[in-house]
Amino acid sequence: MERELVIGYYGNGKSTNRYHLPFLIRRKGKIRVKTIYARTLREDWPRWPGAEYTSDPRVLLDDPEIDVVVVTTPAGAHFEAAKAVLEAGKNCVLEKPFAQSAQEARNLFAHAHEKGLMLQCYQNRRFDSDFLTAQRVIESGVLGDLQEVEMHYDYYRPEIPEKIDWFSRRESYLYNHACHTLDQVLSYFGKPERVVYDVRQLLGEGRMNDYFDLDLFYGRVKVSVKSSYFRVKERPSFVLYGSRGMFVKQEKDRQEADLKKFYLPDRADFGLDLPEHYGTLTYYDTEGRYHEEKVPSEVGDYGRYYDALYETLVHGAPQLVTEEQTLLQMDLLEEGIRGLR
Repeated sequence: MERELVIGYYGNGKSTNRYHLPFLIRRKGKIRVKTIYARTLREDWPRWPGAEYTSDPRVLLDDPEIDVVVVTTPAGAHFEAAKAVLEAGKNCVLEKPFAQSAQEARNLFAHAHEKGLMLQCYQNRRFDSDFLTAQRVIESGVLGDLQEVEMHYDYYRPEIPEKIDWFSRRESYLYNHACHTLDQVLSYFGKPERVVYDVRQLLGEGRMNDYFDLDLFYGRVKVSVKSSYFRVKERPSFVLYGSRGMFVKQEKDRQEADLKKFYLPDRADFGLDLPEHYGTLTYYDTEGRYHEEKVPSEVGDYGRYYDALYETLVHGAPQLVTEEQTLLQMDLLEEGIRGLR
């Protein structure tokens, strides 16, 4: 019988309780949550069965049984929290955005190397249903030569940028949202040959960054990552264009929507697309015949990040999210936000 991976959490807010713990429900017996630390032990979230809750970080960091600490604090506290975890001799998973600067990220990785520890960014969106489905369509070859990919993650939440009358990197839309979609691009396509940035403050200088449009070029393929707080009607989640056809996936992955309703992964239909959510594939086959058909969606599962983490820490498998991918993303985010005031 394989051993359990013992986990602790540094933080007990929305991230821990919505985007991490629910995905361990199906992994009990393989992954055990021992300790959850928070500076203030609020009662906003139900407590995880069997876990010890503490407001003393030493209870978490000095426990020799804990294999890895997952840091889920607000982004501005990532550097100091991750540094404390590494100083305590613990492997560390750090939520995104990974750090406030590329230099902070490099310092953390250097510290992990000195200590002989694993440090990895939590990139659960690699397991979004829409992203997995888009990959399957690309790899089928039915589109012919891939030419262009559009990825959108839109909101209509004008009240958020309207109430922020200052600019900071920490509150920027680019840092807090492109860290999801940009990782999808880098994980699948790799390092781009060049990047064109259009990062805006739609309400004017001295206000929140609330819009971004990044074009990443891979030979003849352009991948666009776009997002705005001011889209009354969302653009499609994915649009793929090839020499023989196109694929449109309007609906986003549904895991987050279910989590917000406390509909959890212990339900068999958690996060699943219904037929009305499927994407549409339109193409000409090699005989010149026209086709238009629905593509059943892949099943998304953020818990697959934890499956990979288990394999890394228990069996020595390579990290799912590499240091190089994390540092490349930090460099791109830093370049994109440069010049905004």
